[in-house]
Amino acid sequence: MTTPSFIPGLELSRRFYREAVRPLLDEAAPGVAYSAARLGSGSEVLGFDTARSADHEWGPRLQIFLHARDVARHGARITALLSERLPKTFLGYPTHFAPTGEAGIGVMRATDGAVHHRVDVIDPGGWFTAQLGFDPREDITVADWLATPTQRLAEVTAGAVFHDGLGQLAPARARLGWYPHDLWLHLLACQWQRISQEEAFVGRCGEVGDELGSAVVVSRLVRDLMRLCLLMERRYPPYGKWLGSAFARTAQAPALAPVLTAALAATDWHDREHHMARAYEAVATAHNQLGLTDPVDPTTRPYHSRPFQVLHAERFAQALTTRIADPAIRSLPTIGAVDQFVDNTDVLSHPERARAATHATV
Repeated sequence: MTTPSFIPGLELSRRFYREAVRPLLDEAAPGVAYSAARLGSGSEVLGFDTARSADHEWGPRLQIFLHARDVARHGARITALLSERLPKTFLGYPTHFAPTGEAGIGVMRATDGAVHHRVDVIDPGGWFTAQLGFDPREDITVADWLATPTQRLAEVTAGAVFHDGLGQLAPARARLGWYPHDLWLHLLACQWQRISQEEAFVGRCGEVGDELGSAVVVSRLVRDLMRLCLLMERRYPPYGKWLGSAFARTAQAPALAPVLTAALAATDWHDREHHMARAYEAVATAHNQLGLTDPVDPTTRPYHSRPFQVLHAERFAQALTTRIADPAIRSLPTIGAVDQFVDNTDVLSHPERARAATHATV
């Protein structure tokens, strides 16, 4: 099989739905309302896929959403008909996904038999709950928001809806489009608080000759600043693989990325501190431009009596907290959403574990 020219995954799935899947749906379940989309995990959903992405879990795939009662009535027949009648390839890509031995992971392979396709037939409530731990068609609580990693929120609100015959995907995705205002202020405050807790360590590690430790601290602070910039622009920060790609699309990236890169490349803590001071002041200035709080002095200053240059980022956390009108949100501990205090893939990729971790802290 020759390798076809790369097509962005969302466009491939869109055409696959329109040209190959939709005609068979009309035959398998005529008159049954459905929605079709490509949402959830996968680099193409966030728009970051490349030809490299085709090596697993990428290809002509999508979700077909039916009412729960219609999944029970028609789901198996639709799945079977697609297996029998879908073309073996679409635009040069196999429609058959072979298992890899890793649970749930498939890869495109040619087949002479029935197609093991990746057209998932599900109901919206079950799918949303599996992805997020709750159903956004119903009330979304503060606990729901806090327990959901931003990667998961990005996966559900990005991607593409090709047809919404159920009329449920668009309103649910709109409700998840961004945090309620007071909760946004809280999460921004928590992100500034994270920075305040480590900004002095760049110099302190360096002062005792621990350049490696100083560099590790800077890398953590750079990641926190990148996530903060995305939150400030009302964008859900993705997980580590795509954080830099998402940050590159922010308004601050052209000016800030070279400064952060210089801080990471520095071999002396004085240089790291110098570059980080520039970065802090740039992000602090951007905070003031949002108008969410009264202006906060964006200049760096010594860390109390110690000769380390810091922003004292807790000043921004405090300014944001005072603007939160909802007393229940204002009284939350300044640890934020689950991925602001948990950094473990096996927790963040399982909604029930993320919700348990959040419940233990709120």
